[in-house]
Amino acid sequence: MSRIDMATVAPDGFRAVLGLEKHCRQALPQELYEIVKLRASIVNGCSYCTDMHSRDAIAAGIPVAKLFGVAAWHESPHFDAAQRAALRLTDSVTRLGEDGVPDEVWDEAAAHYDASMLGELVLAIATINVWNRFAISTRKEPEA
Repeated sequence: MSRIDMATVAPDGFRAVLGLEKHCRQALPQELYEIVKLRASIVNGCSYCTDMHSRDAIAAGIPVAKLFGVAAWHESPHFDAAQRAALRLTDSVTRLGEDGVPDEVWDEAAAHYDASMLGELVLAIATINVWNRFAISTRKEPEA
């Protein structure tokens, strides 16, 4: 059972995160945006966001096999080199340790995306991590 509704108890902050979400949705190609959001949600163990982003991706026409592959993207044949670099960056930013994002992870992403797109990717990864933390800490449940 959900503990609180963030939109109700912290409406200004919630709207600010919605603003980030809107920006990210417009700044990245839709398929890349959806797989990054799904991957971070899987890594964080956020059932609400994993469910929601899976449904959003299916509605956007992303093949279900590709979505299933997000959980094991290292071995999945459904991703090109640029998407793999974005997923590796997603894992690294989401699991941010005391040493930060390793140079080899950043350099791989930089080989596929220019500085502007890298910035947008980091912003999208950070934003989905905020949503995951909202949903996990408040125990938000997937819709039936």
